[in-house]
Amino acid sequence: MKKRKNLLGFLFRQEKAASLQTRIIKVISGKRTIKLTVHVADTFKKREKGLMFVEQLPENEGMLFVYSGKTYGGFWMKNTFIPLSIAFLDSDGRILKILDMVPCTGDECPTYDPELFYQYALEVNLGWFEKNQIKEGDFVRF
Repeated sequence: MKKRKNLLGFLFRQEKAASLQTRIIKVISGKRTIKLTVHVADTFKKREKGLMFVEQLPENEGMLFVYSGKTYGGFWMKNTFIPLSIAFLDSDGRILKILDMVPCTGDECPTYDPELFYQYALEVNLGWFEKNQIKEGDFVRF
């Protein structure tokens, strides 16, 4: 019994260590500020998994991908079950580009590439930016 408790404790610690940090950020457009709860993907492993296998995302939640410096390249939706919109941000949090992405469970999935350098990416439910009148040039504050 003691070995079983030790194993469960070990597994729980592993699961907790691998979980994503949650933060509240602000998306600012003109005089409007919208709060958004995000899961922070700040390591290669967390960024690689992203929102794969997530079946639903609450309305005002998302995922913030954090890079240590400027990066270039796109995102794909392999094993992602929900349609998403993604904003690519510079180091100051300015929205450079917004793209819409569709789920993909096949072997060949398209890449959604902003074709520019960015330091952060913010994924939310499809249409969230449009619904909240957020556009390129607006800001995200962490």
